[in-house]
Amino acid sequence: MSDITVRAARPEDFAQWRALYSGYADFYKVEQTEEAAALTWSWVTDPGHEVNGLVAQDADGRLVGLAHYRPFARPLSATTGCFLDDLFVAPEHRGSGAADLLLGTLRELAADRGWSVVRWITADDNHRARAKYDQVAARTMWVTYDMAPGR
Repeated sequence: MSDITVRAARPEDFAQWRALYSGYADFYKVEQTEEAAALTWSWVTDPGHEVNGLVAQDADGRLVGLAHYRPFARPLSATTGCFLDDLFVAPEHRGSGAADLLLGTLRELAADRGWSVVRWITADDNHRARAKYDQVAARTMWVTYDMAPGR
């Protein structure tokens, strides 16, 4: 049985969250400024903002994982879904069950809120994560595109 629990992120989690989020940015080779991290944290801890955060902690209260999620409208089905923006477990805690607990908590939150789906994307070469995702979710046929704003 795991000694890991999942709960909503709290303001006092910032330092540990920042270390995890830095690891997440490093994994995806994204340069992240302290200002950008502070802005993201302000979203996560603002009850009025659409972005929400979960953290996984061990029995000693150390954060070992995080998940950021938000509701999104699904006009075609006239429902609201949950978009999982970020999921990260510290490398030394992978295999601990933290990812399962974070994803399971999101599944329960979605059910409690009447959301129709929990959706996320990951890098094609993120093989370890994809192996986990294949156990808990259905891979879709959708291809993702990014278009830069401009005139």
